[in-house]
Amino acid sequence: MSTNSTNDGLCKEKRQKFASINGMLIENRKAHFNYEYIEKFDAGIELFGYEVKSIRSKLGSLEGSYVIVRGNEAFLVGSYIPAFQPKNAPKGFEERRNRKLLLTKKEIHTLAENETKKGLTIVPISMYNKGRKIKISIAISRGKKKFDKRETIKKRETERDMQREMKG
Repeated sequence: MSTNSTNDGLCKEKRQKFASINGMLIENRKAHFNYEYIEKFDAGIELFGYEVKSIRSKLGSLEGSYVIVRGNEAFLVGSYIPAFQPKNAPKGFEERRNRKLLLTKKEIHTLAENETKKGLTIVPISMYNKGRKIKISIAISRGKKKFDKRETIKKRETERDMQREMKG
């Protein structure tokens, strides 16, 4: 029996499943470019079973979504999470419905204070697995100006050039 040197006794499916147990599922890539993070939080999220399955298969998007605080509860607004099997989804299922976030009272109070401040917003960064649970990482953030975005692009390009020089 010949074994591949990269195969450590696990088949491909098991390795992928093992890697996704505590891994990133959905990421809001534009949030890092458009916002400067002030403070980060991790929260649970209320989902239906078919939404959980679709997130675990990395379907969905956090682009354009944000968090609001209403009546001592936090909600994720504008995120796109489709049903895992659209034909089996219940009638009236909304892919962009508001989803409740599970946070402590202290964290909700901090978010509510910062939500009212001018120029600050609460943005979802990513969804990830933590054991069997799905968590969402959110941040209180301030929007970047155009010149700040140019600086980040310039910094990223210089780092790439340095990496190419070191490699070649």
